[in-house]
Amino acid sequence: MTTHPVARLTALTQGYGGRRIIEDLDLSIQPGVTGLLGPNGAGKTTLFRTLATIAPPQSGSLELFGEAVAGERDVRQVRPRIGYLPQDFGYYPAFSVTDFVRYCAWLREVPSKEAESATEQALAAVGLTDRGRDRMKTLSGGMLRRAGIAAAIVGSPSLLLLDEPTVGLDPAQRLDFRDLIRSLARAGAAVVLSTHLVEDVGAACDAVLVLSDGQVVHSGTPQELAALSTPKAPGDSPLERGYMAVLGGRGTTEGAAC
Repeated sequence: MTTHPVARLTALTQGYGGRRIIEDLDLSIQPGVTGLLGPNGAGKTTLFRTLATIAPPQSGSLELFGEAVAGERDVRQVRPRIGYLPQDFGYYPAFSVTDFVRYCAWLREVPSKEAESATEQALAAVGLTDRGRDRMKTLSGGMLRRAGIAAAIVGSPSLLLLDEPTVGLDPAQRLDFRDLIRSLARAGAAVVLSTHLVEDVGAACDAVLVLSDGQVVHSGTPQELAALSTPKAPGDSPLERGYMAVLGGRGTTEGAAC
């Protein structure tokens, strides 16, 4: 069965002011879980902001869900179907965790009759049901990240963009997170996961993209990336060594964070 891209970028040029971060990039995102790796400054956050319709392309085109996104009207149509967790997300400190996730459901235009149950399901998915009344300002770093994940998944978006979602999570919570994104993918979502934890990519992702200097320098499965491992490449696993080999030894595994 042929699958169609959830997102497609064609000849994308993107940057800030006169500085170009991404230039002439062609990229398709398929349903399933895609891992995004790359050193600091590679353009991962810029790519996420473009896919999330926060930053319109300077040139080139963006298609989401089979439709061109070329103006504000198009953005309003597609944005409710996108869940986005940036590295640093804003929130009202006095909000309860439930209020925060419910507010994000409202922003995503989840119907009011479904918002309460959608909020409860999102909190349950990240293990925060018993913390729903806690104020956001009282949460630990790991709990705050889990609240952010709940806000990103509430309402079951079709495209889920997660930038460093496992920062602050303990090993058991990371395993639960992997199960969560696999279940979202099975339900039909396209999940793009940017992380410096290469083992998460190997365990949870169907595909992996390596970004360097605003260009995709490798696209394939985690197994294909691991097969590029060389004895001299730094790293503690074939996947890490394959990643470093693709980068030509530049950067560090930890540098895949941005």
